[in-house]
Amino acid sequence: ITLVVAYPPGGPNDITARVVTSPLGSYWKHPVVVDNRAGAGGAIGAQSVARAEPDGYTLLLLSINHTILPSLRPSSIPYNLASDFTPVCMAAMYPIILVVNPSLPVHSVRDLIAYAKARPGKVVFGSSGIGGGEHMAAELFCSQAGIKMLHVPYKGSALAITDLLGGHVQVMFGAAPSIVPHVKSGRLRGLGISSKERFAGMPELVTIGEAGLPGYQANSWTGVVAPAGTPPGIVEKLNEGLNRSLSTPEVKARLLEVGGEAMPGSPLEFGRFISEEQSKWATIIRQNDIRPE
Repeated sequence: ITLVVAYPPGGPNDITARVVTSPLGSYWKHPVVVDNRAGAGGAIGAQSVARAEPDGYTLLLLSINHTILPSLRPSSIPYNLASDFTPVCMAAMYPIILVVNPSLPVHSVRDLIAYAKARPGKVVFGSSGIGGGEHMAAELFCSQAGIKMLHVPYKGSALAITDLLGGHVQVMFGAAPSIVPHVKSGRLRGLGISSKERFAGMPELVTIGEAGLPGYQANSWTGVVAPAGTPPGIVEKLNEGLNRSLSTPEVKARLLEVGGEAMPGSPLEFGRFISEEQSKWATIIRQNDIRPE
């Protein structure tokens, strides 16, 4: 059984895939291999699975980027999320943390909103690139808060974090695995976390919703899908194995170590979530006239 990861080795998607699949070989009585097929923002790997036989032996680790790309680059996406894939199971949620350089005179979400409202377009936020989960989380924040910040995209989150630490940008919405160490060391000030509930890996950090922007929610996430037409019985067996893996203490602990939370669930629940995510990001892209690099 092959689980295609549409991104290079070593990132959160790849780590999630390897952690979650580690017990599956014994459950399914088949070896499970993670296959990294990176390129085109995740489109190459996704297309390879969309064209695979719907027999349960080729799966895709879907991510937030796959729900953003169809609205950001509609002419270059050779698949349809709704018609070319069958949801199997959610895998992990990676909260995004709102952080500022300590030199910025704000200590809460409400402070940041008030500060940015008084300086429209003057507060600068960095991201890992146009259309990424971090960028979209910031745009959603700006839309819901009624503020305007200046976006500076980087080629990857590491470069954005380096400039944030150096004070060249003031604000960032960063994935928990990359941001938590800097918050704990005091080099960055954490204002809030993007998830609906507080993050078990940093429970002292309030959610952005409870800190001043009710209803706000944006997370990086991963889940597993199969090619469209995969028989329901196979989907059920795949879902059962994945949920079993995600419920083991070892898998839950390992995901928490890298900034994520295990998210077992049903195919129906995951299908609804994918649809909601695609609709949410399409609206943000349209409202803010976000264009690809």
